[in-house]
Amino acid sequence: MRFLSFIVLSALVAVAAGCAGGGGRPAPTRPSLRPHRPATAAGSHAAGPRGAFSRPLSRSHLAPGSDPSVLPGDVLIADRSNDRLLVVDPRGRIVWQFPRPGDHRTLPLPDDAFFSPDGRRIVVTEEDVDAISLVDVAARKIVWRYGTVGAPGSGPNQLAHPDDAMLLPGGSILLADIVNCRLLFLRPPSHQPLAAAGSPARGCVHDPPQTWASPNGAFPLPGGGVLVSEINGDWVDALSASGRLRWAAHPPGVFYPSDSNEVRPGLYVTVGWQSPGILETFDRLGRLHWRYQPRPGQPQLDHPSLALPLPNGDFLVNDDFNDRVIVVDPRTNEVVWQYGHTGVPGSAPGYLSRPDGVDLVPPAALLARVHARIRVPR
Repeated sequence: MRFLSFIVLSALVAVAAGCAGGGGRPAPTRPSLRPHRPATAAGSHAAGPRGAFSRPLSRSHLAPGSDPSVLPGDVLIADRSNDRLLVVDPRGRIVWQFPRPGDHRTLPLPDDAFFSPDGRRIVVTEEDVDAISLVDVAARKIVWRYGTVGAPGSGPNQLAHPDDAMLLPGGSILLADIVNCRLLFLRPPSHQPLAAAGSPARGCVHDPPQTWASPNGAFPLPGGGVLVSEINGDWVDALSASGRLRWAAHPPGVFYPSDSNEVRPGLYVTVGWQSPGILETFDRLGRLHWRYQPRPGQPQLDHPSLALPLPNGDFLVNDDFNDRVIVVDPRTNEVVWQYGHTGVPGSAPGYLSRPDGVDLVPPAALLARVHARIRVPR
């Protein structure tokens, strides 16, 4: 397979501008969240139309003091240890779930989940079972799966700890295949890889774009190209739209950079999958610009695995081992929105169990503006 040059234009990453008891233990004291502030005309983030999503299936289950106005729309959560996907609105109400309670369909250990640009499908990475799945939102069913569940490998229809599969306009999928040390292009419904960069045969060393040292994330850049995180050596690499290396840097203080992506041109965000966890922004030279410092009395992050920038400058973060999804305000170092009970896993409404992925539901108003394109093999 050969890796062909590809172009991803603006709006792919920024397309979103969109039950048993709870573990049997009482919820601990939650972080002190800032008081609710009403949305202004300039900063209002009303949720976009839900399309296939139903009216709320539960009442609000946010941590006290959460500010719904910080979110531009509904949030998709890959609730890993509960084997499910949830969509919650800014007020913490569940509006969609897959699979539903009692459903015979299964989704083992969803690690990351991202919407297609049109919001109709979700691509789910099931890293620990070596597969990815494509879920139809309206039908609530898996319509395609790549990878042989529980059988890692590098041949056709085989993956080895895949991560961060992304649905691109046109139907192709880009993903990082960690143990195989490669980036893959796939196109459903085929089970033959469309193209690849790197391979286990070429070695798992840092020499992008020819070889990769265990890539765990490949995020399209709004201006074209891809930002790749490598966990063996702690590199973050930027590829141009033609597939050439633009720069490579070590995020400061992070020994496991997870799912790095762009905040704005020249500024990037990453999290350190460690304890205490790290959330920080940095530039192409690896210089620190900001790092989250919890206020006294607030918990440290515990193995966070993804942070996404929000239109208002905040960050949406899944704090895996703390069993919560939060929004952090970098101006105040405060948690301003939280779904989940800190350190208390559970499956009841308002509870999560090791959530490992988040995304924003694409609001309908933006769908017509998506012009991202990708060059793929004929």
